[in-house]
Amino acid sequence: MHKNCNGLGRRDFLQVGFGALGGVAFSDILALRAQAAQARGKASPDQINCILVWLDGGPSHYETFDPKPTAPQDIRGEFKSIPTSVPGVHFCETMPLLAKSFNKFTVVRSICHKDPNHGGGNHYMMTGIPTPVPVGCGAFVSFHPSFGSMVSHERGVRGGLPGYMSMPSASRSGGPNFLGAQHAPFVIGGDPSSKSFRVRDVAIPQDISDGRAMNRNSLRASLDNMKRITDKAAEDPTVGFDQFYQQGMELVTSTTAQAAFDLSKEPEATRKLYGENDFGQRLLLARRLAEVGVSFSVAYWGGWDHHRGIFKTFKDGYAQKLDQGLNGLITDLDQRGMLDSTLVICLGEFGRTPKVNKDAGRDHWPGAMSVLMAGAGIPGGQIVGATDPKGYYAAENIYCPEDFAVSLYTKLGIDPHQILHTNTGRPMQLVNGGKPIKELFA
Repeated sequence: MHKNCNGLGRRDFLQVGFGALGGVAFSDILALRAQAAQARGKASPDQINCILVWLDGGPSHYETFDPKPTAPQDIRGEFKSIPTSVPGVHFCETMPLLAKSFNKFTVVRSICHKDPNHGGGNHYMMTGIPTPVPVGCGAFVSFHPSFGSMVSHERGVRGGLPGYMSMPSASRSGGPNFLGAQHAPFVIGGDPSSKSFRVRDVAIPQDISDGRAMNRNSLRASLDNMKRITDKAAEDPTVGFDQFYQQGMELVTSTTAQAAFDLSKEPEATRKLYGENDFGQRLLLARRLAEVGVSFSVAYWGGWDHHRGIFKTFKDGYAQKLDQGLNGLITDLDQRGMLDSTLVICLGEFGRTPKVNKDAGRDHWPGAMSVLMAGAGIPGGQIVGATDPKGYYAAENIYCPEDFAVSLYTKLGIDPHQILHTNTGRPMQLVNGGKPIKELFA
């Protein structure tokens, strides 16, 4: 169990902004993008799936993608910087594989906000909306639908597979809120690097044959068509339940789903590319899910709240697993020709404090963070924005979480400024303001 400072374990749980386009409707912009993508042989926005790698607790920008080698020792820390494949750009020495493959992805160094708490920061970076009231570190926050839930709401089930999956648990702000439970993430627990790994609820129990299961499903379908239900669908709660039941039946009877979850089908060389550990194999599973049409997958990794011993923790495996896993995912997607149709994002709720504390750790710091983004037409080998020479604050091309949210939704073909309605009829804008991070749309 990896715990943050709040004591919670990781298993607990367009007004578009393109000014030059003036009054062009968002749907027209997407149509133009789709036509252009088709002409270039690229994926259109509604064909792009997303893999979000969430490092819960707040990963340090110093010890990953924004080292400060000329800063004083109590700021730069114990690690050195190393050159990347792009001249003039350096990463921390903890990321050697990603440094070599930097030509395939972008790092945004200038996203920031003002919420230093896990609850509020998590909600802001998982939804694009700040919390309307102060939220402490230990809160499970759901004031607004998460990115994954919104994508599920827009795209629905494809090929019997849910549109939104999270492993091995869900983020505290990763829920659907008023969109409804059908858009909550399907959680894939367990360790996919284990030989005994098996996804619960995606297989018919051994004591029920396939034929008996289909007969039971047919009987339920017949009952559902009775006049009692069809005439009162609006108020009968069994209708809502049966929607979930049908989704479950589609999942357990889908050969596509069964094959997607079976990592034994992967060549040993591919499994080693990602790293033969829980995190690496979850990223491999996320690639397999994207391959069969799951629109939004979250690979959740807790324990990044390094108030103590940050350098030892990185040396003991955190850095190596992150570097190998992310590099493996991006490399594999590129080799398979899937990078144009897959958006890869890696981030947490904020960065870490500039000064190393008395316990050889770093504390919460929302003034600066690094976000890795790849695929979906994002240029490779690009640094967006910059922090000041000591890494205290975003200082160039400064972007906020709303800009990040607008960019994510736009990449996936979803209007970020559409008006949603809560279950009480209250209108609510999906993202309040924000503009696309222009460098991601070059």
